This record gives sequence, C-alpha cells and structure tokens, in this order.
Amino acid sequence: MSTTTGASARVASPHRTYSRWASLAVLCAGTLMTILDGNIVTVAMPAIQSDLGFSGPGLAWVVNAYLIPFGGLLLLAGRLGDLVGRKRMFAAGLAVFTAASVLCGVATGQGVLVAARAVQGVGGAMASAVVLGMLVALFPEPREQARAIAVFSAVGAAGGALGTFLGGALTQVLGWHWIFLINLPIGVAALIAAVRVVAPEDGAGLGRGADYPGAALVTGALMLTVYVIVGAGDRGPTATLLSAVLAAALFVAFALRQARAARPLLRLRLFRSRLVTGANAVQILMIGTMYGFQFIGALYLQRVLGYSELATGTAFLPAPVAIGVLMLGLSARTIGRFGAYRVLLAGLVLITAGMALLSRAPADGSYLPDVLPPLLLLAAGFAAAMPALTGLAMSGAREEDAGAASGLFNTTQVVGGSLGLAALSTLAARRTEGLLRRGAGLLPATADGYRLAFMVATGFALAALVLAAGVLRRRT
Repeated sequence: MSTTTGASARVASPHRTYSRWASLAVLCAGTLMTILDGNIVTVAMPAIQSDLGFSGPGLAWVVNAYLIPFGGLLLLAGRLGDLVGRKRMFAAGLAVFTAASVLCGVATGQGVLVAARAVQGVGGAMASAVVLGMLVALFPEPREQARAIAVFSAVGAAGGALGTFLGGALTQVLGWHWIFLINLPIGVAALIAAVRVVAPEDGAGLGRGADYPGAALVTGALMLTVYVIVGAGDRGPTATLLSAVLAAALFVAFALRQARAARPLLRLRLFRSRLVTGANAVQILMIGTMYGFQFIGALYLQRVLGYSELATGTAFLPAPVAIGVLMLGLSARTIGRFGAYRVLLAGLVLITAGMALLSRAPADGSYLPDVLPPLLLLAAGFAAAMPALTGLAMSGAREEDAGAASGLFNTTQVVGGSLGLAALSTLAARRTEGLLRRGAGLLPATADGYRLAFMVATGFALAALVLAAGVLRRRT
C-alpha cells in the first residue's frame, strides 16, 4: 500500500471519521456529475441533431469534443493536483465543468455546443484526475479504503447506466437542453460542499515538478490518441495511420523527456510497479468491454427489439441497482476476506460469461431471456472487478505519486472506453453493411453485426482475465 503522511495515518476521532466520509460523499457527487454527462448525451443525440442541424459526421463531435480534452488532460491535471493541492484542482474542475454545462444547455448553434463540450472536457479532467489520490489519502487503512473504493466505484458504475435512463427521460419530457442544465444545481451544491467539507491540502508547489515541455508532449500524445480512436471511422486508413504514428512518436519523446528531467511530470518508476502497469493494462480491456456493451446493447434494444429511448434506459436500470447493492453490500467484505486479486479474477470470469451469453442474442429475441441474464452477469462481474482493480492500481503508487497514478488510471479508463466503443461499433457497422450488400434483410443483418461486436467484446474480457491472472498476482 502506498505510504501516507503521519496526519492521515493517525486513528481518526469520531469528528474526523465523519469528515472523511462526508468528503467521500462530495467526491462521489462530483464524479457522478461527470460520468452522467458522458453517458446522458448519447440518448439525446437524435434530438440534438434535429434541433441544431448537425450532419452525421458532425454529430459525432458532440461526443468527441468532450472526450479528446478529457482524455488528453487527465495525466497533466493529476500531476498539477499534486503540486497545487488536490482539493484546489478538484474544486476548480467542478467550477469549470458546471459553467461549461450551462453554456451547453443554452447553446443555439453547433459551434457553441461543440466548444462548450470541449470546455466541459477540460473541467471534467481537472475534477476526475485527482479523486483517487484524495480517496487513498483520506482512507489509508486497508479495510476502510476498500469500503471507500467500493462506494466510489458503485457511484461511478451505476452513474454510467443511470445516465442512459436520465438521458432518455429528460430528453423526452423536457428537451435535450436539460441534460446539460441539470448539472447546474448538482455542480453548485458539490462545489460548496467541497469548499466546506473537504480538508485543505497543500501541494508541493509548482516549482517542484511542473515539467511543462513534458506536459505538452504527453497532452498532445493523449489527445491525438483519443482523436485517432474516436475518429477512426471518419477518415481514410492513411490519415489514421499517420496520426497514430505521430501519437507514438510523441509518447516516445515524452518517455525520453521523463527519463532525463530533473522533476518529471510522470515518474517512470510508476511503470516499474507490476501492479500499476498491469492494472492499467487490464482496465483498458475491461472498460473497452463494458463501454462496448453499453453502447451496442442500447442499439440492439432500439434497432433490433424496437425499444424507445425511455424504454431502453429503463431496460438498463437493473444494472446500476445490482452494481450498487453488490458494491456497497459485499465488495469491501469479499476483498477483505479473499483479497483483491481473487475478487478481480472472479469478476472478470462473470464479465466474460455475460458477454459470451450476450453474443447469442438473436434478431427475434426478447428482453427477459436474451438481455436481462447477461446484463446481470455483467453487472455482478463489474461490481466485483472494478473496486479490486482500483485498489490494486493505487496500491503500487507512493503518496507523492498518488495524483499522477490517479490521473493515469483515469486516462487508461478513457482510452479503453474510446477504443472499445470505436472498435466494436465499427466492426458491427461493417458486418451489417457487408450482409446488406449480399441481400440480407435489415433486421437480421443489424442483429448479426451486433453479435459480432459482442463476440469480439468477449475476447476483450477473456484477454483481461488472462492478463490479470498472469501479472497481478502478488509474488512472495
């Protein structure tokens, strides 16, 4: 486990215990707002397109404009949080995100909405990058830390599925503007609570590690990587390859810079930790699986089973309920009894089984026999795996690197989600198009494309299981 300061390691008084758990509630509220926003938009996309006149390719930038700065700035924001203080970075991120949400909600043109979404991504990165570092500092004792991570993970996981439901409900009842305006009261309340409840924290100071050349290199590399992933289907193979090569070159230049810099942005010693490196690699595969399932699963319900937007969101509700109950009721206790490694493997087995079962979903399927059982398996698997994986990733980082490790973990989450979403949606679309050219009907061709995506996602989950089994086991 990472080292802690004397103040955080002392046994807390009853007042201090209340303050820590109240601080956790604030961190969860801020995280929930950013996670909801990332998912709530997808259901409202047709309404946004109709109202603002977006073209098909242009509409994708309502999502991409958020993902690119969010994924690109997480690592830099995590390190700056170590330097200026994580509470300051978190509060500033909430303020930027909330203000940008209002701009999104009142947008009457395409350019304003896309620009405001980019600012939202900046604020989301600032707030999200430091949360795990704050959490492990608040809860240094292993059992309490496991409980805190379980609560945090439950909020994050449930928020993803809940966003689909809220997006459909708000869009259908009030209009798409309210999927952004709803962030105003949440953001203001979270910001006030953060200022009053979260304990002040002094950073190391900007003069002790603000490697701006390294920051420029890694931010450019990460933004370009996310851009390559989310826009791969809109460009030719030559442009995509050149962008990928440039991103790789920037990563190499960043690594060389960090090896020689007196005060590096990201200490390369983090990657010497088998737990940090392995957990982040496993997360890319696991989150790619889950994001792909959420996106393709929603399309399967709408385009194959004929569900409305609100009905689709309602169909996903058992997932956040199951995740919340299992994470809050069992996750910390099972990790404490069996260890994070065993719980992670069990969760990945359930995720693999759920995806394998979902890959059989037929064109004439129905919700109860074909969707609900794999949905519950995936929810149970994620409820077990995510807190265990988070604990393993953060346990390999020192206290002074907690912000950077938190930013790294959030970065691989965004990269994994973007990669899974881009890969699986592209495979499904190409499979469907190929079958249509050969004379297949629209419904069976669409269902077959989604089945292929589910099969590939099963491969992602199985690869995550094999990697975790081989890399994350603690050696004595």
